[in-house]
Amino acid sequence: MSRCILVVGAGKSTSYLLDYLLDKTREEHLKIIIADKNPEGVPEKLHNHPDTQVIRLDISDHNARSAQVAQADIVISMLPPSLHLEVAKDCLEAGKNLITASYISEGMRQLDAAVREKGLVFMNEIGLDPGIDHMSAMQVIDRIKASGGRMLLFESFTGGLVAPQSDNNLWNYKFTWNPRNVVIAGQGGTAKFIQEGTYKYIPYHKLFRRTEFLEIEGYGAFEAYANRDSLSYRKAYGLEDTLTLYRGTMRRIGFSRAWNIFVQLGMTDDSYRIENSKGMSYREFTNLFLPYSPTDSVELKLRHYLKIDQDDNLWGKLLELHIFDKGRKIKIADGSPAQILQEILEQSWTLEPEDRDMIVMYHKFGYELGGERFQLDSNMVVLGESVRHTAMAKTVGLPVGIATLLILNGQITTPGVQIPIHREVYEPVLKALESYDIRFREYQVPYLGYNPDAVGN
Repeated sequence: MSRCILVVGAGKSTSYLLDYLLDKTREEHLKIIIADKNPEGVPEKLHNHPDTQVIRLDISDHNARSAQVAQADIVISMLPPSLHLEVAKDCLEAGKNLITASYISEGMRQLDAAVREKGLVFMNEIGLDPGIDHMSAMQVIDRIKASGGRMLLFESFTGGLVAPQSDNNLWNYKFTWNPRNVVIAGQGGTAKFIQEGTYKYIPYHKLFRRTEFLEIEGYGAFEAYANRDSLSYRKAYGLEDTLTLYRGTMRRIGFSRAWNIFVQLGMTDDSYRIENSKGMSYREFTNLFLPYSPTDSVELKLRHYLKIDQDDNLWGKLLELHIFDKGRKIKIADGSPAQILQEILEQSWTLEPEDRDMIVMYHKFGYELGGERFQLDSNMVVLGESVRHTAMAKTVGLPVGIATLLILNGQITTPGVQIPIHREVYEPVLKALESYDIRFREYQVPYLGYNPDAVGN
């Protein structure tokens, strides 16, 4: 008898997830129901597969939604994060386990007691970041603690980038995920973290000028800027006494300095609308943020305003985006600066059919053992196969699929609204990911902390 997996939402992040489940239908006796508001966008092979059913589902239709949840054995929600909660309530009412790749919302967290009472598993944050970052970090942290080590430092960085063979613009960047998240990254609060036991804060207007540098063997140099809240997982990871705790986003070196131009101009602001933006030229949009001059050109005003020297390579990056172009017109009506900037960037940074993406993740673990200090660095690189089968979709979708089968088969049983930080979850998921070439390389390096001159003194 087939067991039914309901997948709600079939966007671009689900390509590997659905392929993984399809590969398992015979041996695991599965039937996959794929529910989406636009089923015509689901690839033909999924419509024609004997073990799948593709249906149209309006997520706002409570009766239709709850009916589908009721007939499933387990539910995967790949909807936008704001829509998970309604599906979660259906799962709770029907007594079904739930998996999402999204951060736990406050509404989801409030279901925890009821979920535990029913003995259900609501697994969240089991994609890439959050997801693989949690699991790979906890695997090493638990290993260090089990050997008697005391954690001193933990840093974690993730980046969705373009693969080396497709890296053909001056920014060394293209959109591989939600462009909006890139444009408004770092907003909504001051970045906070701990270094050497001291709390540190970076306001948004300085965020992209405080970067850390990393090297990955075979892939070169990267930079990282701080995430908004590095301390949110302090308790979950058991790092309350750790001296340094820092999480960040990876880019190629030079990206952050150039991106800071848009921050300083105000182009990333999403708090107000620009009237009559539709039909405005890119040049006119850029000029909105510059002082008036009866004689100076837009280019000259921007150079003076931001003190960009004539031979600075930042200038080439700006020209590459056509922001001074009179002929290119904005299509969005009454858009915020951030929305308009996103539209402009998508013209230059959208993956071409032949392009491939790349995921990079880098952890640093500093610890004390037997009176000595050590550091272990760990990194992962995953390359995409196509514009549909991206590295992003692979690293988000496969952990979701693997965890779904582990829960369905009774190998993950601890109830509650949770994230994948326990050995019961991370050991089998990470082991399964290795067979898909998603693995970490570890390097023992000298522990330097943030005062290398003091080491050995």
